[in-house]
Amino acid sequence: MSNFPSDDSSWSRRGFLRTAAALTAVPCLIAADLAAAAAELPGFPAGVALSRTAYRNWDGEITVTGLWACAPDGPDQVVAVVNWAWHNGWTVRPRGAAHGWAPLTVSEGTPPDARVLLLDTTPHLTGLALESADTVRAGTGVTLEALLTFLEEHGLGVTASPAPGVLTLGGALAVDAHGTAVPARGEERLPGHTYGSLSNLVLSLTAVVWDAARGGYALRTFTRDEADCAALLTHLGRSLVTEVVLRVGANSHLRCVSRTDIPASELFAAPGSGGRTLASFLESDGRVEAIWFAFTEVPWFKVWSVAPTKPLTSRRVTAPYNYPFSDNVPTPVAELAGRIVADAAWYLAPVLGEAQFDAAALGLVATLSADLWGPSKNTLLYLRPTTLRVHANGYAVLTGRDRVQHVVAEFAAFYRERLDAYAARGRFPVNGSVEIRVTGLDDPADARFAGARVPSLSALRPDPDHPEWDTAVWLDVLTLPGTPHTAAFFRELERFLLAAYDGTYALTRVEWSKGWGYTDEAAWSDEEVLGAVVPASYGGAWPEAAGTLDRLDPHGVFRAPLHERLFPGP
Repeated sequence: MSNFPSDDSSWSRRGFLRTAAALTAVPCLIAADLAAAAAELPGFPAGVALSRTAYRNWDGEITVTGLWACAPDGPDQVVAVVNWAWHNGWTVRPRGAAHGWAPLTVSEGTPPDARVLLLDTTPHLTGLALESADTVRAGTGVTLEALLTFLEEHGLGVTASPAPGVLTLGGALAVDAHGTAVPARGEERLPGHTYGSLSNLVLSLTAVVWDAARGGYALRTFTRDEADCAALLTHLGRSLVTEVVLRVGANSHLRCVSRTDIPASELFAAPGSGGRTLASFLESDGRVEAIWFAFTEVPWFKVWSVAPTKPLTSRRVTAPYNYPFSDNVPTPVAELAGRIVADAAWYLAPVLGEAQFDAAALGLVATLSADLWGPSKNTLLYLRPTTLRVHANGYAVLTGRDRVQHVVAEFAAFYRERLDAYAARGRFPVNGSVEIRVTGLDDPADARFAGARVPSLSALRPDPDHPEWDTAVWLDVLTLPGTPHTAAFFRELERFLLAAYDGTYALTRVEWSKGWGYTDEAAWSDEEVLGAVVPASYGGAWPEAAGTLDRLDPHGVFRAPLHERLFPGP
């Protein structure tokens, strides 16, 4: 964005999007010079495509250029690459869509000559096949949109999924990706479905792991009842999974109604206040999402409900991404965001918040998208890579269903008070939105696999000491990269969540793909959070999973710098 100076009168939506495109998650590939490849990667497996590449994460805050990347044409080539890396002192980092924030792949500042090899799963690890009427075999490089489209064609689907369809399945499983859904009043879970994370649908997975008998890395398939599988179901990029088998169920038609008429003071009111609270919609419909733009009074509130037949007022949708005003940044929003960044006009955050809300409220009317109906995929997927790229923090608060409104009300009150306090001092750390979703936990019985294990490191892992906790409230706050005072503000929010939901009646866990572990200067930097708080939130499952991941990769071929701090070696 800084490519457009403040005195440039040509600043426009086109200019803003052109700059945003520079932060795309799609890598720039440069064909490998064969002589350079032979010199720098001696003995690299023949036949594996090599290139020089730029890696950029979702918001562009991690940008690394010049790394070597490869695109194996199948699992056997993946194994050959991993063994080459082990023998030559390199690390291998699986890369899918790079749609994430946390440095679980590479860290900012990684030099181009680092012995880090990116392994692209998207060109070839994309197979899809039905194993039975309710199971699908999928390569981990397949996108969620491709997977859900394939399932829809066979009358199958999932209860909930993340909004971006570009995510790869492998990346989604690595960080226990989720949507938003709990059972509505009287709703029965359909066979093959879960209200937890996508990881909870896995029946088996094939990973590249150390094989002592062979004296090298090899493919091994783990079934859901194996202890080692539990650690791999959400492995945080600490392993490399090539293929999974998922349990799925009959597809549903969903109605999605967007509302912009409920003030935050009512939606996030204290329990017992009555009115149109978030909890009341959970009871009646089970699937909700609130997008509350900074310094505004009314959120964009979406409510999904199961609807086998099209309601009279709904618009039938036959494809996903039905909010073009969100996927393509409207001119007023682009101009404001551009001015804020280019001129350091952070004080315009309240104006930007109002502009984003107006764009949503008017866009819903103009595109007839306030009431949609169709097969589940077409309302669950709604976010394209062309949307505004922002930094996001993220947390899951585990609690009882009856405590959801309590958690939401406390968080909203604290967030609003601190935002106003910062603004009173001329500081505007948030210029995006708060996003609130609610899911169930990862109940292994949903997989319908005898002896199925709970994903060890999923934020939706049930707490054995609190069986009454059956729900997770997901809390994310979004802001433009580089916004001053953001880290300090997010640190206050994090400290509030950790203190308020410390395991007494609720428990805070970090959302792996987002920002967390804040100091006043940066995310993923608070050593107490990384070394003590995060592990403690998983109890005994943490050391067990850490030990398993180390045993399956004893030479650290799949370790990234953040893994070194989360899972320090002996």
